[in-house]
Amino acid sequence: MRTFTSLTSIPANFGPSAVTIGKFDGIHLGHQKIINGLLAESRPRALIPTVVTFDRNPLSVLAPTSCPPSLVSNAQKLELLDALGVEATAMLTFDRPFSELPPEQFVTDVLVDGLHATVVFVGRDFRFGARGAGDVALLDTLGERHGFEIRHCDSVEHDGRRVSSTWVRELLALGDVRGAAALLGRRPVVRGVIVGGAQRGRALGFPTANLGPQAEGLAPSDGVYAAWAIVAGSRLPAAVSIGNNPTFTGVAERQVEAYLLAPDFSLIDLNLYGETVELHFVERIRGMVAFSDVDALVVGIQSDVERVTDILRSDS
Repeated sequence: MRTFTSLTSIPANFGPSAVTIGKFDGIHLGHQKIINGLLAESRPRALIPTVVTFDRNPLSVLAPTSCPPSLVSNAQKLELLDALGVEATAMLTFDRPFSELPPEQFVTDVLVDGLHATVVFVGRDFRFGARGAGDVALLDTLGERHGFEIRHCDSVEHDGRRVSSTWVRELLALGDVRGAAALLGRRPVVRGVIVGGAQRGRALGFPTANLGPQAEGLAPSDGVYAAWAIVAGSRLPAAVSIGNNPTFTGVAERQVEAYLLAPDFSLIDLNLYGETVELHFVERIRGMVAFSDVDALVVGIQSDVERVTDILRSDS
């Protein structure tokens, strides 16, 4: 997949293209429906299926105090779009000058002159241009003026509610990773580099792989989870703890720690510092609790590992 980070980096001979525009945070089932429609129309017409998205949530510029955390990093978003079959993505910088483009100029600069769009796919609530002044009706008018077609895409519903990034965040905040997976069409993922920790788990007989503070993806709420860990070319079962470990004092930062098991669920102790690990969350085991003492904590961890083993044995 070709990736452009500015309009000036798009080749002058790019296109013709079929384009969709949006934040695409999480690439959930609603996003996938739009992209599948984009691909289906692109192939027989020899158009380049292209996504226009942004390097940050527009709310981080327009209303920072209301901006939610992102479900995926920019790198993860690009990987997901590539996996779906998108051939080009323009990940544009959303800064104050860009936010102030009038709707007509947005269409001219991005869709007409930049991407040479032949057809544009948007949701029925699509807004664009300064202060969201442009709507689908205006886009229809501009399409007729500039010679591109508009496809209006309906949303996807699950259990009677529209699938949205907001709903996915709500479920992750509850620790409902199964529910989030149903809306994403895949399991929620957190990815990061394994760094050194306080070695408490190792001292207790449960060495953990600790993700660094720059981990990608939105971690679910504090608690213990069954997950699959993809690391060093292997898929390993994992019991994942998220939180600040209330049994011990002085653990200020929220941490993501994975206790990895061998593929046959036997105990292993790997030196993986510096490796990148992806955690694919399957099910929440329990919330975060403070144990009365270290012995009680060890018993609790042993119970967690047994439950994780039962869950992932049936999942594999």
